[in-house]
Amino acid sequence: MGGQSCSTTSCSTSVTLMWRTRWDRRHCTWPARTATGRHGQRDTAQILLLRGAKYLPDKNGVTPLDLCVQGGYGETCEVLIQYHPRLFQTIIQMTQNEDLRENMLRQVLEHLSQQSESQYLKILTSLAEVATTNGHKLLSLSSNYDAQMKSLLRIIRIFCHVFRIGPSSPSNGIDMGYNGNKTPRSQVFKPLELLWHSLDEWLVLIATELMKNKEDSTDITSILLKQQGQDQDATSIPAFEPPGAGSCERLSTGTGESGPDALAGKQEAGADCQDVISMTANRLSAVIQAFYMCCSCQMPPGMTSPRFIEFVCKHDEVLKCFVNRNPKIIFDHFHFLLECPELMSRFMHIIKAQPFKDRCEWFYEHLHSGQPDSDMVHRPVSESDILLVHRDSIFRSSCEVVSKANCAKLKQGIAVRFHGEEGMGQGVVREWFDILSNEIINPDYALFTQSADGTTFQPNSNSYVNPDHLNYFRFAGQILGLALNHRQLVNIYFTRSFYKHILGIPVNYQDVASIDPEYAKNLQWILDNDISDLGLELTFSVETDVFGAMEEVPLKPGGGSILVTQSNKAEYVQLVTELRMTRAIQPQINAFLQGFHMFIPPSLIQLFDEYELELLLSGMPEIDVSDWIKNTEYTSGYEREDPVIQWFWEVVEDITQEERVLLLQFVTGSSRVPHGGFANIMGGSGLQNFTIAAVPYTPNLLPTSSTCINMLKLPEYPSKEILKDRLLVALHCGSYGYTMA
Repeated sequence: MGGQSCSTTSCSTSVTLMWRTRWDRRHCTWPARTATGRHGQRDTAQILLLRGAKYLPDKNGVTPLDLCVQGGYGETCEVLIQYHPRLFQTIIQMTQNEDLRENMLRQVLEHLSQQSESQYLKILTSLAEVATTNGHKLLSLSSNYDAQMKSLLRIIRIFCHVFRIGPSSPSNGIDMGYNGNKTPRSQVFKPLELLWHSLDEWLVLIATELMKNKEDSTDITSILLKQQGQDQDATSIPAFEPPGAGSCERLSTGTGESGPDALAGKQEAGADCQDVISMTANRLSAVIQAFYMCCSCQMPPGMTSPRFIEFVCKHDEVLKCFVNRNPKIIFDHFHFLLECPELMSRFMHIIKAQPFKDRCEWFYEHLHSGQPDSDMVHRPVSESDILLVHRDSIFRSSCEVVSKANCAKLKQGIAVRFHGEEGMGQGVVREWFDILSNEIINPDYALFTQSADGTTFQPNSNSYVNPDHLNYFRFAGQILGLALNHRQLVNIYFTRSFYKHILGIPVNYQDVASIDPEYAKNLQWILDNDISDLGLELTFSVETDVFGAMEEVPLKPGGGSILVTQSNKAEYVQLVTELRMTRAIQPQINAFLQGFHMFIPPSLIQLFDEYELELLLSGMPEIDVSDWIKNTEYTSGYEREDPVIQWFWEVVEDITQEERVLLLQFVTGSSRVPHGGFANIMGGSGLQNFTIAAVPYTPNLLPTSSTCINMLKLPEYPSKEILKDRLLVALHCGSYGYTMA
């Protein structure tokens, strides 16, 4: 009757511990959320508990531990556990409560784990056991997928965080079991082996059924239905529970009736019980993600666990089946593919087969994950976050301010102001990107050179004439990375080979044509002809310009003494290509990529090919129809005033920008207009205007083209409607394939 009790109440500035006795109530209040306040909290709680205060919830059922965990007060939690050891397991179970902030739980468990090695190991082992239980529930098809998936991954994230920040850092020489050593720390993963074993059994079972008959999953579906409780004999089911646990647990409310979670799970499975992949893919993928996280936290940064690589290789076909069914699973659960190029390469053909629009959505969804308001280019910022640049020296001043700016803040948003001007906002940001994209290719900086077709640019192998060239290349990479991050288009087009360098795709001899068409033709000739008896006397070395002087450069060790033969000519062509397109500008490429990757991870950008990357960075090229008309010639009987020509230009005005690009591609072989407009379009022998030639009309005849001379062969159609119909058919069916005309 005379016993004392304590409970806590919370507000934004303090936590109050109230003594309650039969005769009086006394309050003791201390500040929170400061270092001093935390110690005061701990000391006050300790004094009260020493004086016999009882641990009781308040009138709303909120306990002192609840409030301490909600506030991340690890020291006070430590005191409570000292007096009430049972609260340790309560904290562990709290990791399953999605209403509690994960970072607060991490903070508490991080503090508790620092007290001793034994406490650290106890926390990890307990978390591993809870994660294993949650994982098995997730693999039970009668459970609610969304709730169990979130719970499992939340516990595993906390587990991995605590593991990494143990009392002794691995950098101090503590063996964390990177090499499979049986250390105390590596043993905390042992409870999870039961879950990984169940995962492995499921994947093996699915692989076996797929191998038997990819069209008929009757056998495995019946197994899954048994798992749901429709058959009490669970002996043929892969163990979701630890060995020896008996038949599979059926999740219910305990009253004999299915609860909301179980009912939702049964509806999920029943909706598509004939398709085992649909029933299991997301659940298994979430467990795979948990497995990857546990493997990764045992490895040094930047290294992929050999055990996980072996796992992916073993279950390659099933994982590909999952990805093929639902490619978005990569961004939901298969993060390891984005972080591990050697694994991503096994799935790349599936990813590249997905629609470009979908891949763009995945790209930005993953790029901006965890970044609040990341799609807001013009957001409220402090004065210190504004990029203040000088218009008269925009390239150099921008380079200086961007190099000093906080990278994380630039990812979230950009604010630009020109010196002496008041304007700010998205329009100013767009103008800034537009001006800089023109400055990057300014010949005065010697960074990029124009390609042979006059429409694209690539790094200048002689850029060293500018002493700051590598810093400027790094800045150029930053600008393009920032533009892509914030969906801002730049007014510059690069050679296909340079886009390949950004993507990490090897170049080939056809890419040489962008800088030296004649040399590319020579390489093509070598590949197309037998060179055995021609006496070319080529060796695996070439003469090239090295800092202004011509030098013999070996294509591989000892190349000067290795003759090019019919059997090794393909290797020779590839090595020559790499020398001219890669090795000659490797420092420039490396500097550019260093800046680009500050904002765009290599793992994400590889979702695209070189053509798609051009669209992402520069968009559809703008086409000035009036300039096009002004620089067009007519032949074979056509005149500018002829009705067919009038109709043709009216149609060009009417069609979409994308269709104009297709028309340009159809006639010239290029989707871009060179700098300077249509007057600078190149043909096979130099400058060659766009030309329209008359062709006698016959019903259903389509326009054709000769791309080497930029000529459109346009039939003399009897009406504008027929002309438009036939032209659009030709554009949509033949803009990328040509025959000799």
